[in-house]
Amino acid sequence: MDTLKAGMKHTEEWEITEERTTQRGKYKVFATWSMTRLVESVASGLIAPHLKEGQGQVGVGITVRHMGPTPIGHTVRAEAELIAVDRRKMSFKVKVFEGDEQVGESEHDRFIVDLDKYFARLDQKLGAKT
Repeated sequence: MDTLKAGMKHTEEWEITEERTTQRGKYKVFATWSMTRLVESVASGLIAPHLKEGQGQVGVGITVRHMGPTPIGHTVRAEAELIAVDRRKMSFKVKVFEGDEQVGESEHDRFIVDLDKYFARLDQKLGAKT
């Protein structure tokens, strides 16, 4: 985690498959909920190699602006930039492209968690005995 610095970038590409679409008239297009998943995926992909043993990450805030349709079978590319590091909170700007056309943008925050504490909280909510 100490190696995460503002300015770091990560890119991920997704093919638009059936399960990532919604129906718009006669067309199947990249769904906004899928774009949201892509934004989380590319940001978490940047963080993951920097986590220490026993650490995980969670999304804590996201805004997504879906700016244009992408048909099924096409490919989108998400480009994430880590813009701020505030202790365990990481803030990203993400742009989504289909070829040269920008079809989405997002601001996304993730938080690094201690997995033992996180799982203990889940156990408590589920009434499990630890």
